[in-house]
Amino acid sequence: MGSNANAVNREPWNKGKIVGQKAPFKLKDIWALRVRLQRESRVRELALFNRGIDSKLRGSDLVSLKVRQK
Repeated sequence: MGSNANAVNREPWNKGKIVGQKAPFKLKDIWALRVRLQRESRVRELALFNRGIDSKLRGSDLVSLKVRQK
């Protein structure tokens, strides 16, 4: 019975936050991210970011990609 009383007073995690589709990146934001990742030598993140921007994949799809050597 105590769990019912607790559920009534719970506040949603996204209350007051913007939900839904986000605005696309602007070109200057894309280049700013690329430069920052390059300067910090974050090669993996830069490769994933570039692949995502170029192919318009979602983050969950990017992480599941496998690298093959031929």
